Amino acid sequence: MTSPRLRIGIAGLGRMGRRHAENLTHRVSQSELVAVCSPVQDELEWARRDLGVTQCYTDYAAMLAHAEIDAVFIVTPTSLHAQQIVDALRARKHVFSEKPLSLDVAECRRVEAEAALSPDLKVMIGFVRRFDASYRRAHAWIRDGRIGRPLTVRSHTLDQNDPSGFFVRYSQASGGIFVDMSVHDIDSARWLLGVSDVARVFASGLVGIHEGLREWNDVDNGVATCEFVTGEIATIYASRTMAHGFECMTEVIGTKGRITVGGDARLDHVVISDAHGVRHECTPTFFERFEDAFLREDSEFVRAVIEDRTPPLTLRDATEATRISLAMRQSLLERRVVSL
Repeated sequence: MTSPRLRIGIAGLGRMGRRHAENLTHRVSQSELVAVCSPVQDELEWARRDLGVTQCYTDYAAMLAHAEIDAVFIVTPTSLHAQQIVDALRARKHVFSEKPLSLDVAECRRVEAEAALSPDLKVMIGFVRRFDASYRRAHAWIRDGRIGRPLTVRSHTLDQNDPSGFFVRYSQASGGIFVDMSVHDIDSARWLLGVSDVARVFASGLVGIHEGLREWNDVDNGVATCEFVTGEIATIYASRTMAHGFECMTEVIGTKGRITVGGDARLDHVVISDAHGVRHECTPTFFERFEDAFLREDSEFVRAVIEDRTPPLTLRDATEATRISLAMRQSLLERRVVSL
């Protein structure tokens, strides 16, 4: 007998869309990428030429209506996520969507309500750190009580400086640095601490290099503190101006010890020692750091559908991450503590 395969259509073939498309075509054994959707002809040609996909659409509704698919992957601009998820559910498709769920909490809750009408359909939002082997081990050790009661999280996500101005242009639609970047730190903090509701947040930030961000009321370096209802605290730092490369680190401190994940930005285990000192290569972007986790994320979604299992994170998780990150942005702009 042949194993079942999930027929998938993907909307969005930009830098992350291509990564997911390649995984689904070549690396996830139980998936079959049968349709793609993009308004960019060059991206559709790439899918035809490199992936062998013949069902290519410029219109998302047409793909949902005509393509022979069981599920969709949504890797489009954030402003489109919520409605595209709703449309897919109404077309009776399982849904994986990249984060964040939306830039509006009411829209997040609308997606939750729509998904509740079709409990047989799986919906998962891509918080990739939950699928990283190191983060998973840290989570398991915390649940086992190895550091006692977890009290605080210190987390940072640092992007290598991009002088091209991409992030300045992207800021107009991204929701700002906390929504775009820190949403991962927020989700992992909630997950690792085992807590849910945030009582209040305070955020601050500055423009160190990219002056164009001021037009969109954004910053290139930001710091936020979250106080949870149960007393735990998370401190989060985000930067788009690092010289050395991409880096992320999460430290959880408990009553009996601490656990740290990441922080050294190593590309591999190679170290060179010469007249200039001792050094190693750095991860250039988030994908090199989390390549295996993205693959595991895609695979677990496919298995959840095929095996009728509950996805490993909920739409409530995605809504809360959005709600907290938007509160951080409000705090940044209004220069005050924001209660949730």
